[in-house]
Amino acid sequence: MEGQAEAVGADGLFCLQQVTITEDSEDDYQYEEVPADDDFSLLEGDEDLVKALQTIQEQAEDAQIIAQRSVLTSKHSVAEIPEVVDDFVCNFLVRMGMTRTLDCFQTEWYELVQKGTIERKNIGFVPDMYTYNQHLEMENRRLEKELENYKLAACKAKEALQKIQKERDFHRMHHKRVVQEKNRLIGDIKRLKAHYASYEPLLKQVTEKYQTVLRQKMLTSLERDRAVSQVTGLQATLQNLESGRAIDIPVTRAGHRCEREDGRQGPTQKAVQETREQKYLCDGVAPANEPTKQKGKRYSKDSEFPVDTQVNPYLARAKECTRPLKSGVYKLSSTLKVHDLAVSCLALHPRKDIVVTASDDHLWKMWAIPNGNIIMTGEGHTDWLSGCCFHPSGTTLVTSSGDTTVRIWDFAKGECILTLEGHSHAVWGCSWHSCGDFVASASMDNTSKIWDINSERCRYTMRGHKDSVNSIEFLPFSNTILTSSADKTLSLWDARTGLCAQTFYGHQHSCNYATFNMKGDTIVSCDSYGVMKFWDVRRITPMVSIDAGPHSGNQVVFDPSGHLVALASDDGTVKTLELSSGQLSSLAGHEDEVQSVAFDPKAEHLLSGGADGTLRLWS
Repeated sequence: MEGQAEAVGADGLFCLQQVTITEDSEDDYQYEEVPADDDFSLLEGDEDLVKALQTIQEQAEDAQIIAQRSVLTSKHSVAEIPEVVDDFVCNFLVRMGMTRTLDCFQTEWYELVQKGTIERKNIGFVPDMYTYNQHLEMENRRLEKELENYKLAACKAKEALQKIQKERDFHRMHHKRVVQEKNRLIGDIKRLKAHYASYEPLLKQVTEKYQTVLRQKMLTSLERDRAVSQVTGLQATLQNLESGRAIDIPVTRAGHRCEREDGRQGPTQKAVQETREQKYLCDGVAPANEPTKQKGKRYSKDSEFPVDTQVNPYLARAKECTRPLKSGVYKLSSTLKVHDLAVSCLALHPRKDIVVTASDDHLWKMWAIPNGNIIMTGEGHTDWLSGCCFHPSGTTLVTSSGDTTVRIWDFAKGECILTLEGHSHAVWGCSWHSCGDFVASASMDNTSKIWDINSERCRYTMRGHKDSVNSIEFLPFSNTILTSSADKTLSLWDARTGLCAQTFYGHQHSCNYATFNMKGDTIVSCDSYGVMKFWDVRRITPMVSIDAGPHSGNQVVFDPSGHLVALASDDGTVKTLELSSGQLSSLAGHEDEVQSVAFDPKAEHLLSGGADGTLRLWS
């Protein structure tokens, strides 16, 4: 007999093959023994004989079907055997999702097969063209997916290329700017070298004059010592000769200036005197031994410095502050937008609730606090303003600027009444003397100057710092001046002579600001790394160092009681230090670096000005 056998492989595919099964004789047939299971065991009285016979017949039919479906291994691969028509149609309907059509097809197909109307051997196989088309369609789908992936990769590569091109253009422009800046700096360096070279002959000439004067001074000293020894010898001789008479002969000691008449000065003394007069005319610095004489001869309008034994009347007010404020108790109470550019400095009126702010926009403005009403605006400087200070009477104001000038402003007239010119570089700060007749200024040209307001001239030029002088301040009701410099030092100067009295060493970085406390016995300073140092003025020694960095400290001030210190920092905060406990706190509020701070006379308010153009009031 003929039949069809199905072979199921390990990969789940199957194929049909036509085989022939011969009829065996009854003698050769191997009967299988029916296992004696509990389900099929015949129990007397429980199972019907007919039912048992039917069960045995069904098991025999199942065994015959299993024998007919024995698997034979095909010699050909699965892919090489053509596909049957009904399988092709079923796979097509499944792939297209036509489930109802598939059900109808299977029902009708198998009905016809059972009836014998359709014979599988007469139908044949599906033509190769259809299967080939199906494979081509699958290949097209695969290629479309690959094409989409390649398109995505191409888009990403295009974006990366555009980004790299933009970065290349940016770095190319940056390189051009760097080259231009380098060429400009090279040109500036060449011009500076040429400019400094022009000063070399003058410096050589001044050096020769200095050596000549020094030699003349030495000769004068030798002549004076010789004359003193002769006088001493003559006095001893007279005492020996006239031992019985009392003769009073004045004794002149070595090192003291001999009193001479003008007509009896020798050529050496005259040369020294002429040299001193020339130096006085060039620098405005009078000789230390005869300042009054020179001033009386040449400048009758010069002011007199007051006696350096005055009492500070504000000390009593500072002692009235019986409750020194603790660090961190200040809170932001109001914010005023006072300038379009950075607020570089501020100053409080000595008697009224008025503050002046100066800015990089070349203007200074006067405000009423705490309501923030503007009172006056000053225009005249041609560059940024760096410092401002009220006259002790509160009627005038002094300002310093990057245009190398110092200006005096009269509030009654509402204009600049005096412009002081003499610095060669930007002026960093200014300060009034307590008597109101003198103004001190500090400049980037490494010098400080003392200006006489009445004679409208520079009285002294203080030289000694090796780098820019960043701040300057008069000790209240005193002739002592305090300066801080980028050469990492502080200096005390005598305003009456323009000479340096003491220098403080200790900072490791550029010193930006220094100030006295109300008593005048302590100095606090800050540098470009935020380090604050406290100095004992009487012992001329450092007391303590506080690190509030790493950001730069721009200004530091004492409160009137001297118990609290405020620091303007580049990190956008105002740092407060309580001296008794050493507690350091930060007041945050500014959107940019803080340039200046100031306490009001009662220490009830703390004012700060920042690079964000605002004035903030802390209460």
